[in-house]
Amino acid sequence: MNTFRIGFGYDVHQLKAGYDFWLGGIKLDHEKGAVGHSDADVLIHVICDALLGAANMRDIGYHFSDKDPKYKGIDSKILLKEVMKLLRNAGFEIGNLDSTLCLQNPKINPHIPAMKTCLAEVMKVSEDQLSIKATTTEWLGFVGREEGVSAYCTALIYKP
Repeated sequence: MNTFRIGFGYDVHQLKAGYDFWLGGIKLDHEKGAVGHSDADVLIHVICDALLGAANMRDIGYHFSDKDPKYKGIDSKILLKEVMKLLRNAGFEIGNLDSTLCLQNPKINPHIPAMKTCLAEVMKVSEDQLSIKATTTEWLGFVGREEGVSAYCTALIYKP
């Protein structure tokens, strides 16, 4: 009998001019970028949190503290690879992920195929297991004012 578990992730990063904008493992061309201790890839961060939560392994901050200088500016794809090692060492595999990015600009839909390709390669899963959606907040709140980006993710993991 398979053991199924569901996890949820949520994250927010401030947007500011002069920063690179990494999202879903790819660099977007935009006048603002996300601010954070790492490369501030909000999509990868919520994926990590959803996976860790499903496996009852705490959260991304527990494993990769923003107080630790070795993670300053780190590529979030490295963190995701480490999370995948933790999951697989515990006997889990991914069923699927469903994520939503909340961002007023730039438009994300044209970038989703590249994000899926990148993330599937990092995670060693099929692109079919990864859902990435995007929405705006219709100019409301910090996302609507283009002050930040937020993301949500649910993950289904299982032990074969």
